[in-house]
Amino acid sequence: NDKDMLNVGAAIAKMGGGLAISVNEKIVDSLPLPIAGLMSDKPLLEVKENLDSISKTAKKLGVKVDNPFMSIAFLSLEVAPHIKITNKGLVDVNNSKIVDLFLD
Repeated sequence: NDKDMLNVGAAIAKMGGGLAISVNEKIVDSLPLPIAGLMSDKPLLEVKENLDSISKTAKKLGVKVDNPFMSIAFLSLEVAPHIKITNKGLVDVNNSKIVDLFLD
């Protein structure tokens, strides 16, 4: 829902990047990734435990994908094949074309 998405966005901005889950406008789990919004400055084992925790939280909420956060991350990775979400809109990476959002 919109309120939880806004809450997650605010939490990620406050952490300087990362992952977060909001339920009923409360952050129930998060993983700060303050280095370029992609990497942690914490020890590897701590990050792994945190990632395991947030993944379990997502599964408890009904997410069925094995690595939901990696799946989301690859949606915008423009160098990976198929359709990607970019600041220019949807891009067909295989054919180097912007995809129309509406049919004529």
